[in-house]
Amino acid sequence: MGRQGLASLGCCPTARLLRLLAQVLLFTTVWLASAGWAAEPGAATGTLYEMEVMGVAPDPESGAPLVFLRAKQDKRELSMFIGPFEAQGIILPLQGMRPPRPYTHDLMLETIHRLKARVKRVIITEMRDNIYIATLILDAQVQEVILDSRPSDAIALALRENVPILAAEKAFVRPPRGARPEEGRP
Repeated sequence: MGRQGLASLGCCPTARLLRLLAQVLLFTTVWLASAGWAAEPGAATGTLYEMEVMGVAPDPESGAPLVFLRAKQDKRELSMFIGPFEAQGIILPLQGMRPPRPYTHDLMLETIHRLKARVKRVIITEMRDNIYIATLILDAQVQEVILDSRPSDAIALALRENVPILAAEKAFVRPPRGARPEEGRP
């Protein structure tokens, strides 16, 4: 059923259930932002660099997918290991492809839109304990909601929404030699 199909449901029980579900999801999003999964408000202080996603490719040694980003201003680069599903979630919008059925990131974005919110920007804030940390900033009915996110998920959403992907200076700090930087938290 397409978007017009849902809109035409008007007052039927299914439409009421969808509206109730949207209200519950909005409440949950605001609650999560104010409770456990909210990002630290000042996590991305200092200079922010707008990034462009250069692509996704396998690591020559391990074969694990890597996402490559480059700062538009000074061409510094970030690369991080991501999972195969996250790689696919990034590759699809990079190639301008839209799957016949929604993937997880498409579903998440549709949910955000139905809650009258939008993705405003993404910030890769730092590397902590050899793990990249990111925040997803939403504009939810004139309220800015900042959520903790895995960088790959945030990048996949930003590419679909065509919003800025930013990196804080702290994200460019390299891990000790021999350590592999990974993305996000499980």
